[in-house]
Amino acid sequence: MNKIWLFMVVASLGFLIWTNPASIMTEMISASNDALKLCVELAGVYAVWLGILELVDESELSEKLAKLLKPIIKKLFKIDNEEIQRMIAMNMSANMLGLGNAATPMGIKAMKSLDDGSGVANTAMIMLIVLNATSIQLLPSTVIGLRASAGSVSPADIILPTLIATIATTILGIILVKLFSSIYEKHKYRRIKS
Repeated sequence: MNKIWLFMVVASLGFLIWTNPASIMTEMISASNDALKLCVELAGVYAVWLGILELVDESELSEKLAKLLKPIIKKLFKIDNEEIQRMIAMNMSANMLGLGNAATPMGIKAMKSLDDGSGVANTAMIMLIVLNATSIQLLPSTVIGLRASAGSVSPADIILPTLIATIATTILGIILVKLFSSIYEKHKYRRIKS
């Protein structure tokens, strides 16, 4: 990844030198000023949202949501291990509430627990990845923060469209995982039988 970024920076500077060498310093200073301004604006917005999310965490709302998700998780993942179900439920509930940093450790633990040691991702592991990628967003705090820092009059207007879009992508993701896993199982069965 570092090589890609280095290539992009060198290519950009090379192109700028070739097209307009007089503006190199002006553009670099302007870009660094813009980046610093964005960081300061986002720091304020994130401080507010992190405070709200800390209240959500202290009120144990994510744990309550995890309890509601357990029956769905049992059906989707087809696992009986209570601890793995709890980790997946906590991961999903933290993602839904916009607590991405809290969701990551639980997701990693759940993924390690789901690993059967074969070196191949099983259906439960794929389902977890898809659910993390398409996660239903009840509170899209990052997008709200970016909209607020960009000067949006009502940055929270994104909540309903985001909820609709993430529900649709999550349902589609679940359907595709189920479809492809059944196709894979049929193919594997035929291969073993022949």
